[in-house]
Amino acid sequence: MTPFPTPPDSFNMAAHVLRHAADLPDKIALAVLGPARAERWSYSRLEAAVRGTATGLLRVGLEPGDRLLMRLGNTPDFPVTYLGAIAAGIVPVPTSAQLTGPEATKIAHEIAPKAIAAADGVALPDHPAPVLTTAELRAFHDLPAAPYDLGDPHRPAYIIYTSGTSGQPRAVVHAHRAVWARQMMWNGWYGLRDTDRLLHAGAFNWTYTLGTGLMDPWAIGATALIPAPGTEARALPLLLKRHDATIFAAAPGVYRQLLRGDIPAMPRLRHGLSAGEKLPEETRARWQAATGTEVHEAYGMSECSTFISGSPDHPAPAGTLGRIQPGRHVCLWADGTPVAPGTPGVIAVHRDDPGLMLGYLDRPEETAARFEGDWFLTGDLGQEGPDGAIAYLGRNDDMMNAGGYRVSPVEVEEALCQHPGIDEAAACEVRVKADTSVIATFYTGPEALPDEALAAFAAERLARYKCPRLFVRVDALPRGANNKLLRKALKTDWETRNGQA
Repeated sequence: MTPFPTPPDSFNMAAHVLRHAADLPDKIALAVLGPARAERWSYSRLEAAVRGTATGLLRVGLEPGDRLLMRLGNTPDFPVTYLGAIAAGIVPVPTSAQLTGPEATKIAHEIAPKAIAAADGVALPDHPAPVLTTAELRAFHDLPAAPYDLGDPHRPAYIIYTSGTSGQPRAVVHAHRAVWARQMMWNGWYGLRDTDRLLHAGAFNWTYTLGTGLMDPWAIGATALIPAPGTEARALPLLLKRHDATIFAAAPGVYRQLLRGDIPAMPRLRHGLSAGEKLPEETRARWQAATGTEVHEAYGMSECSTFISGSPDHPAPAGTLGRIQPGRHVCLWADGTPVAPGTPGVIAVHRDDPGLMLGYLDRPEETAARFEGDWFLTGDLGQEGPDGAIAYLGRNDDMMNAGGYRVSPVEVEEALCQHPGIDEAAACEVRVKADTSVIATFYTGPEALPDEALAAFAAERLARYKCPRLFVRVDALPRGANNKLLRKALKTDWETRNGQA
């Protein structure tokens, strides 16, 4: 492994993200794409708003190290406030606008914010911290520019929440150096250039959008394109074409939605990006056939963003996540040691990787429990092939047992998702009797399908021991706040309803 260069000793994440503003003052940094017109932000306007926000936050009494709880909607206020806080050395805590009042209250009491940035209509926590409205935040944009708060790149920069494997939200503390580490993704995943126009299908207040859709394009001097709030998925292909998007980023579910309609020729589009959950091979193949472009997938997590991926220069072989990004300090781990290619192991990140979190807020024991020695264990299983590509085998605790064989739910799901009547599928092991468990597949689709037909379909694609014995149609698959599939919730619900809990 070639070590990645370390960040400067005096560093600020926001300064790094906006480092091209002085050289590219008139270039469009952000375009919010509406049905009739686009709202455009130049680099000079963006940096002025960010540094003016930093001044405003300091003037109302916040200090470096204080926490700012963000309860903002899907508007540019979100990234401007986020970067403005970081520019001033204040630690923003972005949260989903969909959280209820009680959920926001729990977070507020955990992080003890000095202030709350809130949009109209977004639920507020029951907490004494003063509230800054969007009107007040926007008024900050015209204030004199604050100097960037430069300092140790290892100091806290922001806090994000992850549901984790337990489904319980946890506050993940990241350092300013986390954005420095994202440079490994530019070639290792995106193939990102300063001439790119990257359209991200997500909302401003989603961390996937915040990083891939905004921070990275700005840090390299490219243009970020974001659909206006309320834009339907079926409108995205036309926006991609009309605004000359060169890269498209979305979650797998968005690709599936787009493929249900007509997709026009998009001659400027070079490739797509996918993250958030496993991209079904069928979806990837259909997108390539419809557009002539590849989709490059990345694996990561809230604790370390993405670090395994395919890329334009090194596409992931079929059935794999791709390769460890150059510069990353990652291995597959089992029985207290890194394992050789061909042996399954837990995907692990070394504590020296600059993108790894500082830890879970005020939970040193829980942070320590995720490590074995110097290695952070993700809980996801992988297996490296002879070409260095890593196949994803699922969550360590999601793995199923069939007659003594360990079966990956991902493999079962990908096979069933090839059925034309299935939109999404989730596989898990469920107890049908006190001493008997079987592999079950829960699926969404227009209508319930005959079990016999699904069993025959699976048998054509999977070894007998991998084939589901139970098929259940559901209206929707349960997902956590970060859009990850909650297989345990399906298992628990089914066993409870069928008297096996």
